[in-house]
Parts: sequence; structure tokens; C-alpha cells
Amino acid sequence: MLRAAVLVLLLANAGYYAWAQGLLRSWGWAPPEQSEPQRLEQQIQPENLRVGRANGGSNNGNNAAPGNASAGDAPAAPATPPAPASASAPAANTSEAAPAVAVAAAEPAPCLQAGTFEKGQLDALRAATASLPAGSWTLEPISLTGRWMVYMGRFTDEDTLEKKRAELRARKVPYDRPGAALEPGLSLGRFSTEEAAERALATLGTQGVRTARVVQERTDATGYVLRLPAATAALRTQVEGQLRGLLASRAFRACG
Repeated sequence: MLRAAVLVLLLANAGYYAWAQGLLRSWGWAPPEQSEPQRLEQQIQPENLRVGRANGGSNNGNNAAPGNASAGDAPAAPATPPAPASASAPAANTSEAAPAVAVAAAEPAPCLQAGTFEKGQLDALRAATASLPAGSWTLEPISLTGRWMVYMGRFTDEDTLEKKRAELRARKVPYDRPGAALEPGLSLGRFSTEEAAERALATLGTQGVRTARVVQERTDATGYVLRLPAATAALRTQVEGQLRGLLASRAFRACG
């Protein structure tokens, strides 16, 4: 049964193909011909038509007569040519023209300062900064109020100093170096008023500190701040290299 169905389909397809291709036209079996003779009758002087190039050039030396070509056979319009350069402006030499490069505006270098320096350090500061570019640094005077310190010292030798350090570490009391004028010794805190220093000393007494006392580290005076108005990375590196000993723990910070 399946074989018979396949055979019938093959014969039907073969018959349709022969009919569609007009192979059975002699027997009167063929699809109707499609033609539109009315379009040929609508043509106007077809013998005058010429095939032109898209760029408006002639074909074999013959130009098409304007107005004679039908709308469907007209060549594509060429692209609009660029406007001619002004006669007063000379043509640019493309071999020498460099592309324009947009340069981003560089951010200004920050203002940095370090200090405070005492009056006795001015000569050393000026000598160390003499080779810096002119106008790249200034020394700004500032008023320094008196300062008091809770102090231990002076000790007779380094061994005694180290024993005191060990005692303070055992009692968890922080300490620091007091500065050249009070070496060898230990600073247990610096205060802007004598009263604040005395209160701190009393508190340290409750922690077992017996030999400390309050001293005036500095009287009212004038100090100086080293200021770099435009501290580029190169300038800062140069200053830190030349003032290594003077800067010590005085790190640069933003100008206030």
C-alpha cells in the first residue's frame, strides 16, 4: 500500500513539472502565457533611448539626449561634490599637515608646607634651599605660644636612659624624645599651658611615675613654615632630598 502511494506521488510530481514547463503544450495542456502588450504601446520613441554611466559620462562616446530617457531608465545622480576651496586660501600640503591633538588642561600643583622651624634654623634652611628655582618656596613667619612638657631627665648615661624606657613600657606610659636641648631625657607629653601639664603629671603619679617634672619647653616666640606654593612631584623630591636632616619628622602637608 505504501509503495503504491509513493508511486502515485512521483507520477503526480512528474506530471506537474511537465505541465509547468510547457512540455505538454502540443497536447493542449500548458499554463496561460503572461504578457502585457499595453506597456509596449505606452512607450514614446524607444529608439532614442541610450544607456549612460552613473557618473554622467558618455557610453561609447554618445551622450544621451536630455529629456528623452524615461524615469525608470535614468542613471543614478552622482554624489554632491565638495565645495571648492576659497581662492584666497592656499591648498594645504597634506604631507606636512599634523593632526590636531586636544591637550587636556593639567591640574595645578598643590600648595604644601612643612614646619615649624625655629629662628636658629633659618640660616641652614636658606643654605639648603639656595639651589631651588626662584619663587618656588617661601618662609612664612608664625606666632608660637609657650609650651610645657612633662619631662624625665637628664640622665647621666645611655644605660640609665634605657632602664627608664623599660620601666615606662612596663607601666604602659608613652614617651618621646624631648629634643636636642633636653637630651638625654624623655618627654611624657607636651601641653599648651602649664596647668594642663601639671594635671598630666598628677595622673602619671597614679601610674607609678615618680621622677618626672614639668618644664617649659618653649617661651612665646616666632616660628617659620617652609611653603611650596606649587609643589610639583619633581620639586617636592628635590626639597626632601636637600632638606633631609632639617625636615626630620616635619612631613609636608596641605597649606592651611
